[in-house]
Amino acid sequence: MAKTSAEGGALYGVGFIGAVIYFISTAEGFWDGVLGFLKALVWPGFLVYELLLLVSA
Repeated sequence: MAKTSAEGGALYGVGFIGAVIYFISTAEGFWDGVLGFLKALVWPGFLVYELLLLVSA
């Protein structure tokens, strides 16, 4: 029987909350806050992109 784990989901959840707080706190208006929320949904993509830029530099 396979053993399942939810550690990745918990890590994503904590990262999502942190990203929402960061992006909304730096927003200058309502629509910037909405965009910040949407960015928080895909924060791992931003992280991987920046890491790849750093490695290839």
